[in-house]
Amino acid sequence: MKTTRASASRAKTSPLTRSQTMARVKARNSKPELLVRRMLTDMGYRYRLHRADLPGKPDIAFIGRRKLIFVHGCFWHGHDCRRGAREPKANAAYWRRKIAANRERDQRNCDALGAAGWAVLTVWECALGDRAAMEIRLKDFLSDAASVAGRE
Repeated sequence: MKTTRASASRAKTSPLTRSQTMARVKARNSKPELLVRRMLTDMGYRYRLHRADLPGKPDIAFIGRRKLIFVHGCFWHGHDCRRGAREPKANAAYWRRKIAANRERDQRNCDALGAAGWAVLTVWECALGDRAAMEIRLKDFLSDAASVAGRE
């Protein structure tokens, strides 16, 4: 059996090392979230962060506009892009269940927020590569004419 460098390094990872690596995965202030926040600030918008009183603790909240933004990592939230559709090699059954549960929770939160009168925008990590397109999307979502924005 041929061993690749990636599989050899994965085999050498101890449970403690894996645990430490996973503990460094951020739920807040991730690079994609910081990028979206910087764009919004540069465009002159002001917002609140991580509102624990709202379902799903939205990453970015515009209270007066009743609009919320979630910034999702493609892998963790099961996006249908190349990164999100990647099948994990180690402990695949666990990760399939975990990501499916994340997707179900995200949908429940969006449904609850919509029922409470909030407009929700989900920004996917993969969409941040085109900054100009993302700025247009954010402006469109936050304009007063945009009453409801859907998930992608």
